[in-house]
Amino acid sequence: MRVRPGAKADAVGGHRDGPRGPALLVTVRARAVDGQANSAVEVALAEAFGVRRAAVEIVVGHRSRDKLVSIEGDDAVLTARLDALLAGPSVTGLRPKP
Repeated sequence: MRVRPGAKADAVGGHRDGPRGPALLVTVRARAVDGQANSAVEVALAEAFGVRRAAVEIVVGHRSRDKLVSIEGDDAVLTARLDALLAGPSVTGLRPKP
């Protein structure tokens, strides 16, 4: 995924074409200071995917805007939700989370 800290609002949706394929866009109001943005990303993803916050973990990219996350849950449900979120607006705009 691609994270934009310091945004006007928290949002999950849309995509950005990256070297490994489309990356889910996540914006958070929190600044990238002392892990605040990472915590906000985990909360936003938990809400967007309908899982507990403890089910979301940043695996790679703790200090980068590009991150790899692990989300525990039903694979079919999570994949369907990811597809729906990626189908949102591309890098030029984000839609608010549902």
